[in-house]
Amino acid sequence: MTKTITIHGPLTWREIAAVADGAHLALAEPTRQRIIDARLIVDALVERGIRGYGINTGVGALCDVVISRENQQGLSRNIILSHACGVGDPLARAEARAVMAAQIANFAHGYSGVRIETVEALLALLNADIIPLIPSRGSVGYLTHAAAIGLVLIGHGTAMRGAEKLSGREALARVGLKPLRLHAKEGLSLVNGTPCATGQAALALARMERLFVWADAAAAMTYENLGSQAEAFAEGPLALRQSPGLQAVGKHLRDWLAESPMLAETTRTQDPLSLRAVPQVHGAARDAFAQVAEIVDRELSSVTDNPAVSGAPEAPRVHSQAHAVGAALGLAMDSLAVAAAEVAAISERRIDRLVNPLVSGLPAFLADDSGVSSGFMIAQYTAAALVAENRRLAAPASLDGGITSALQEDILTHATPAAWKVLSILDNLERILAIELLAATQAYEMQPSSRGRAPRTDALYGRIRGAISTYTDDRPMNEDFDRMCNLMRGVAP
Repeated sequence: MTKTITIHGPLTWREIAAVADGAHLALAEPTRQRIIDARLIVDALVERGIRGYGINTGVGALCDVVISRENQQGLSRNIILSHACGVGDPLARAEARAVMAAQIANFAHGYSGVRIETVEALLALLNADIIPLIPSRGSVGYLTHAAAIGLVLIGHGTAMRGAEKLSGREALARVGLKPLRLHAKEGLSLVNGTPCATGQAALALARMERLFVWADAAAAMTYENLGSQAEAFAEGPLALRQSPGLQAVGKHLRDWLAESPMLAETTRTQDPLSLRAVPQVHGAARDAFAQVAEIVDRELSSVTDNPAVSGAPEAPRVHSQAHAVGAALGLAMDSLAVAAAEVAAISERRIDRLVNPLVSGLPAFLADDSGVSSGFMIAQYTAAALVAENRRLAAPASLDGGITSALQEDILTHATPAAWKVLSILDNLERILAIELLAATQAYEMQPSSRGRAPRTDALYGRIRGAISTYTDDRPMNEDFDRMCNLMRGVAP
């Protein structure tokens, strides 16, 4: 049975991620009333002729051009059509669902003034899993991504239902609706705010949280193969450094390696950093994650529409400020990108130690007949290439700047591209961890037969070998990477 999340107050990033994964979304009755009440305020602003940005004026550099009442619906429609400038491959289904969920959550605060019919149309499409095709590129903030959703609401654009491609009009018909005739302000609200960044940020947090678990597992398996420092992850010494993330990773490693015969004898005073610094590096990434998660939840609790409306129909107020600017999200996503790239970088260093006979004490490149077979030689190349790509992707988007709309929008924070970059880095991290897990599994098979594994690592070894056989240069290795990634998307280790 499909889970339903009901919007009473602000949603959390975990709830957005759940909707991205297929959960339904619904409005509590008080939430529905908030949306209706906000629309009454917009209607009062229109009726009284009170000037409001994007309600009865143009947008951007045209903000001082007053729009007559009879043209205000045309303005809303034209905003959607003219802002639909996105290019490139569309967002994947989960990313698009996350953006739609965050958009609905923003309207649910009751300060945007879109009609309840518009929100219900978004909900109907989302819950029917009819998802607008949203071009992934071409936005410095949010406009082009959000406009692609608005297109479908007015009967234009394209949506997907599984593998079936639908026109906007066909998509609406599937949920019993006709194309919407947008009213004053709705066009601007539909392309406005930070939901594009917030939705993708929530999804990035969910994926990173899952990969943290696998990163600790991969590090434990590699350490068991190569490490021999006594009590490298002992609780007491680790507690000398104040970091919740470090303490969590240390505990995970102790759990993974408990009762390991391979680590029973101490032969080394100090292991290399890529082995002994796992709690410090993985832990720092977890601490950064916690800070970013708090920022994303704050963003979801905030109104990010411009203008916002307040008051009552008897005393309507409109506030043209800068709440749609995503500086907090841009900075947070840049931080998360670096954290994810750092976890990937230390994984690649561990892979190199596993395959390098100069430091591993194992057959070169984990191949039984090295020379005839290359084993994991080029797998490490692949990991190194992905780490280098991550380094490029981790450059801060929030500093890119730029000037648009004839100097009216003369500072840009690039929150949506920053979130998109994190998702790309996480895709690379997943593949790098898959390579490490496969290499560590193969390394076990080249240890002296008398050296047994810890119970938890042995169980994971068996699970991996149940899905992927030992590599003997008998098939394209990237197929094994794909199998390992699929395994990692299932039950946690």
